[in-house]
Amino acid sequence: MLNGRLQHPDILAELARSGHGSKVLLCDGNYPFKTKRGPGSSLVCLNLAPGLVSVTDVLAVLVETIPIEAAAVMVPEEGPEPEIFAQFRALMPGVALDAFGRFPFYEEAADPHVSLAIATGDQRLFANLLLTIGVVPPA
Repeated sequence: MLNGRLQHPDILAELARSGHGSKVLLCDGNYPFKTKRGPGSSLVCLNLAPGLVSVTDVLAVLVETIPIEAAAVMVPEEGPEPEIFAQFRALMPGVALDAFGRFPFYEEAADPHVSLAIATGDQRLFANLLLTIGVVPPA
């Protein structure tokens, strides 16, 4: 039995196989996760229903599980910054959000270093997040 909050066996297994520099893609409900993710990445579908499970629900558990050294977001071509970015920053203090337009973000998400893609039912626009796993320092 596990003590941590993350108990999804497929996510745990893929994170255990990932290391420094590996990437984790969190996809909103509109993201084309079938075609715009790393070629060797595993896909975990948590998109139970519209709005369930959210990207921020998944992120809140991941930040307790893995060190995050970098994060990238998809930004709209114009207009204000999506509100969800403030929630990303609150969950990952000290981690800057690298901004990419839609198609450059798809290119980043298709990187061979993406080891895991998690599809969510998040209905918020631009709720896609690409995390880079950092280093666990020696004790």
